[in-house]
Amino acid sequence: MEHQGIRSNGIQGFGLGLRRQHYETILAERPAIDWFEILTENYLVPGGKPLHYLDRIRALYPMVMHGVSLSIGSSDPLDRAYLAEVRTLIERIQPAWLSDHLCWTGVGGVNLHDLLPLPYTEEALRHVVARVRQVQDFLGRQILLENVSSYLTYQISAMSEWEFLAAVASEADCLILLDINNIYVSAFNHGFDPLAYLEGIPVDRVRQFHLAGHLNLGTHIVDTHDHPVIDAVWSLYEEAVRRFGAIPTMIERDANIPELSELLAELEVARRHAAQAGAMAKQRQTA
Repeated sequence: MEHQGIRSNGIQGFGLGLRRQHYETILAERPAIDWFEILTENYLVPGGKPLHYLDRIRALYPMVMHGVSLSIGSSDPLDRAYLAEVRTLIERIQPAWLSDHLCWTGVGGVNLHDLLPLPYTEEALRHVVARVRQVQDFLGRQILLENVSSYLTYQISAMSEWEFLAAVASEADCLILLDINNIYVSAFNHGFDPLAYLEGIPVDRVRQFHLAGHLNLGTHIVDTHDHPVIDAVWSLYEEAVRRFGAIPTMIERDANIPELSELLAELEVARRHAAQAGAMAKQRQTA
């Protein structure tokens, strides 16, 4: 089946996750945000306040959809009832693209409510690629898959995470949501070079960046999305911009959610880092 292309959709610049705490402020102040990312599962409802606010804000801003329930790596059958609800929401808001995570969230019909890493094997690769193709055929469009933060690895893994992600994107013809914070977190937890991760991802497959904060416990980092972005992640973001270019970038905050003004200030920091990285990349090209 031919999928709807998303590379030509016009979203660029810098976005935020749409959170209910900010609905009224957004409608009253119309802040300078280029686009919003919605959490898909929050709006898979027949009506009520979530859809009321979604429709009003969608009339003002472009949107993308970001899910947490696809469980693309699970051995359970794909949840086609869930996919049908996602397709209905797509038809309602016409997002520029939609994304989920390269992970599994449960097995045997039990949802573990976590984004769990996969073993990076040829068998897992074939399994995920086949399922991504089914999802894209069902929805009639490409999807983005995001790298997750992880706290364990599998002894049977035969390739790196970035090699696995790149192979899935190529063989399933999907795109990538590259979470810069997640790369940093996993690199710290597992001792790999985050720059090697960036170098291993094909430039033409990356459609979106995520930025977020985390909790450093000394021996390991937990991806909490409840703190501002730290300097080391900003530096890694600059390296990503130098490699991939001006990719649409979003800041996630899922807990300890501050006033919208604080997130807007952090978004300005992202703009400055992106501009600085872009300028340095141009200097290297002309040197």
